[in-house]
Amino acid sequence: MPPEERKNSLLADIKDYPAVAGYCLALTTGILLYGYDLVIVSNVSSMPVFQQDFGRKLNGALIIPSLWLGLWNVANPIGGIFGAVIGGYIQDCFGRRPALALASVISAVGVAVAFVSNQPGDIDHRRAVFFIAKFVQGLAVNMLMCTTQTYMSEVLPPTLRGPILAFFPLFTLLGQLIGSIVVYTSLDESTSTGYKKCFISQWPFSALPLFVSAILPESPTWLLRKNKLDKALASHRRLHTRDPNPNTSLETLRASIAHEDADAHNHPATYADCFRSTNRRRTIIVLFANLVPQLFGMTLLAKSSYFMQVVGMAANASLMILEVGIAVGVVANILSMWTLSRFDRVPLMLAGLIASAILWTGMGIAGCFTGPVTIWWTATSLILIITTTGATVWPTSYAISAETSALRLRAKTQGLGWLVNGLASGVFGLVLPYIFNPDEGALRARTGFVFTGFCLLGVAGTWGLVPEMKDRGVGEIDWLFEMGVGARGFRDFHPGEGRGV
Repeated sequence: MPPEERKNSLLADIKDYPAVAGYCLALTTGILLYGYDLVIVSNVSSMPVFQQDFGRKLNGALIIPSLWLGLWNVANPIGGIFGAVIGGYIQDCFGRRPALALASVISAVGVAVAFVSNQPGDIDHRRAVFFIAKFVQGLAVNMLMCTTQTYMSEVLPPTLRGPILAFFPLFTLLGQLIGSIVVYTSLDESTSTGYKKCFISQWPFSALPLFVSAILPESPTWLLRKNKLDKALASHRRLHTRDPNPNTSLETLRASIAHEDADAHNHPATYADCFRSTNRRRTIIVLFANLVPQLFGMTLLAKSSYFMQVVGMAANASLMILEVGIAVGVVANILSMWTLSRFDRVPLMLAGLIASAILWTGMGIAGCFTGPVTIWWTATSLILIITTTGATVWPTSYAISAETSALRLRAKTQGLGWLVNGLASGVFGLVLPYIFNPDEGALRARTGFVFTGFCLLGVAGTWGLVPEMKDRGVGEIDWLFEMGVGARGFRDFHPGEGRGV
């Protein structure tokens, strides 16, 4: 059915697939951990007591040296690179549920390392232990995220893919909001107990995905690939409780898998296959979609409290701005569940990136001056960017990443996508302190000009690479890529009925 003929409301679609929506909601515990971890490890450095134990004085003020701030910023993404690749293998070999469980256990280990990071007497040793903790946590949360995205993309019907995949930014921000409140309430602690409370509070969040993995039905797609037909049918029935013809639906999915396997001559999926034939184009789109959050400034937005202190804001006020920005972003991401169900992917991507470019430019211009106006203009710009991207480009990038790859290569393609996400986060995390920190580039708010350029690069990439796949079934998307339909031709090109899943 052509996309424009599908007019069901979001609520009606959820009522048609209540179990799928419920299990996907349970999976957001992993996303919550990702957001919580992101804000804890990024903003604990804004706590004065942490700066006393891990930082140094510059012109009478405590700061984290650019070298270590950059290394800490890169530790989490580097760990994420390993987590994404390992996660892809574990998903394909053992299933989606074991991958979730293992990532949960690794996360708990990372929290333990962070908790004892202040024990060494030498300050560089303390900094190195904290680096290891961030590396381990990065490995765990990226394994969780790529597994969650793979699972959701395999079980969600086309009409729910966009709205439910908007859970990624929504629950990332919810995790960040909770984390920022924890950091804020611990800000005035005069001993290491303050930041250690922040670390230990991550343990409950690490345990939740382990519980979910125990009750979650395994992905029917993975079970079919392992030729476990009875288990696939049972899993499908648990997920699609209102499907009147589960055998027919499963046979349609099996036919799509068989078609992909025939094209691959029944060879096991490898990472190299992601870059062969038509899969190369699909993988490039996934990689680009995972790069987009860095182009509109996610790494800087995640550390906005420290950035605002560099611009000139007091610590308490900077954390308050972080909390306001996250809260507004949560509302924007809730709105995105509606926007993704009503509007096409590409226009949402373009609108978000163009609006962000304008806001970053305004911040850069304000940074050419000094004074309170510059500080509050910068804070307002950051909040507006979080709001704008939260309703448009950020959730859309997850939907595009999830729906583009072939079923046979989905786990490994998602692993590659999160690898690029981690690599880009690492590069941005390492370089940004040298751009805005006062002991190096000292651009401060003028850093906005840098992200103006990246946003415009994202606009060009979206227009040239990303096809419109809203409401397309797996079979339809496969057919369009196999036929070599151009990015701008997807929206109005309709293959024959019967290919969709």
